[in-house]
Amino acid sequence: MSKKPIKAVEALQEAQKIAFAPFIFQTTVSLRKLGVLNYIFDAKRGVSQNEICNALSISEYGLSVLLEIAESAEIVSKDENENYELTKIGYFLNYNKMTEVNLNFTQDVCYQGLFHLEDTIRSGKPQGLKEFGDWNTIYEGLSQLPIHVQQSWFAFDHFYSDEIFGDALKIIFKNSPKTIFDIGGNTGKFAMLCCEFNQEVQVKIFDLPGQLQKALANAKEKGLENRISGQEIDWLSDNPQISEGADIIWMSQFLDCFSKEEILKILSTSVSAMNDETELIIIETYTDRQKFGNAKFTLEATSLYFTAMANGNSKMYKSTELIELCQKADLIIDQDIAIGEFHTMFICKKK
Repeated sequence: MSKKPIKAVEALQEAQKIAFAPFIFQTTVSLRKLGVLNYIFDAKRGVSQNEICNALSISEYGLSVLLEIAESAEIVSKDENENYELTKIGYFLNYNKMTEVNLNFTQDVCYQGLFHLEDTIRSGKPQGLKEFGDWNTIYEGLSQLPIHVQQSWFAFDHFYSDEIFGDALKIIFKNSPKTIFDIGGNTGKFAMLCCEFNQEVQVKIFDLPGQLQKALANAKEKGLENRISGQEIDWLSDNPQISEGADIIWMSQFLDCFSKEEILKILSTSVSAMNDETELIIIETYTDRQKFGNAKFTLEATSLYFTAMANGNSKMYKSTELIELCQKADLIIDQDIAIGEFHTMFICKKK
């Protein structure tokens, strides 16, 4: 048994929190959706259970069971008059943007599927995905998921990528690239930002049919159909190919969607399309390069999404794992740049 110092009674308390973690999570979701956390905070004073019941038309019984467990979980507290106040934990659960996208992603995308985590570990297949449809990976069915699930998926994806785009664009356009290959373009957001940043660049998106169709439609809506093109590609097929001619091959939060063997295949395929001047840019959120424990925890939790829901074999990797794969694919990491709060940019050249 670990020698890490903790009193037995404290360890037992933490064990119960884990045992009942889904109860606390669903309580939080309910308190948010019912407007209880908003009401308590907006009051700027302690508020009674009866006041909340009357203001939000919630039964005394229903509110009592939620607030009692919320108090034990330190989401709310009571003042000397038995009135409820929001704690700092409750505040972050209700008003922090990162917590919001994480919570909605967990609730809408992952919650039901995580029930099948053990089956996934045993089979190596994303057994939780059957909660949504009969696909091999979530990416095949992403464009067919219920709208609220898509919204939570993209909000989560964009939160952990959009904040670095501004800094990334300044770096990648230092050498005035004319052609960029956007590998895994999703909604086409990055491709459109490139075209807005530089009036001459051409961007080609490589993605699965459903995502590519949406990305090109978004580009057309912005009047960029003459500068943003696309090619359907399935990286899990026997012999995926990309054309030559790119100044930059861009992969942002893309490789974590694949197993190590698949990443090596993707990188090797890309190397075969590179010349000596082509830059392959990889941006990821590595678990071993996070400043704060909550960021590392979030990434490790996200790995379980990949396991149970996405594909059954990928994860959020350590930087050392990607460096090793780059070396195996005959890439040299020319620049290793910390970017934003969570990300690292590898600018790679062909050996």
